[in-house]
Amino acid sequence: MANEASKKNVEGKYLMYNGKPLVREGDTICYGDRKEKYFLILDIINYKTADGVEVPDNVMVQVVESANPGNVLKSTTKQGLSSALNLGMVWLEMENRK
Repeated sequence: MANEASKKNVEGKYLMYNGKPLVREGDTICYGDRKEKYFLILDIINYKTADGVEVPDNVMVQVVESANPGNVLKSTTKQGLSSALNLGMVWLEMENRK
């Protein structure tokens, strides 16, 4: 029963990217639909300054199981948020198609 409750939709508006929710809290970004088998977690490890603005530098990419978020299927570290998100989206798409 608790598992069903954790998959209920949370009310509110979220940023959507390629048709999936993209939610950030602090240095953690979650991407994907929790109703699918897997979703993506991006953890910003550190920042660098570019043109006077702090931007994410090293980002940990994890594909995790929706039913058990403690179960990490794949994990790596990439330099730059764009690289991390691009790789994560490919992994996520591949795993959710299986």
